[in-house]
Amino acid sequence: MKKSLFGLLIIILIANKSFAQNTIAEKEVIQLSQQKWQWMADKNVDKLTPLFDDKSVFVHMGGSWGKVQEINVIKSGGIHYKKADVHDVSVNIIGSTAILLSKITLLAVVGGNEVTNPFIVTEVYIKDNNGWKLGSLSFTKLMTPGQ
Repeated sequence: MKKSLFGLLIIILIANKSFAQNTIAEKEVIQLSQQKWQWMADKNVDKLTPLFDDKSVFVHMGGSWGKVQEINVIKSGGIHYKKADVHDVSVNIIGSTAILLSKITLLAVVGGNEVTNPFIVTEVYIKDNNGWKLGSLSFTKLMTPGQ
């Protein structure tokens, strides 16, 4: 009986430690995503450049491209991500990959016109020895803000 209780206690402790690690990783990714939105609003390409993986991809309503073009778009103001109001966030950690889904209302300036759109945004982060890197950022426009 003592061995069974001891074994059960070990399993519970291991499960709690594993859950706590995921919770810490989830919080790290959520915080990094929040910082990313602020850096994009500030056009802070010095912070964004090391965050975006060299092989990262960006999917927008008007097309898709890689890191260099995204940095250039932000730097030039081709898209100015003025403010992202984040409504819901969830994170799934799979190994060293984090998939963050968020519902946002994005206020942006695109081609000189200020626009507001509701999106579901998918962000994929990969963890390596240097921390989390953004591998993909995709915008899916919602037909109505309440979806």
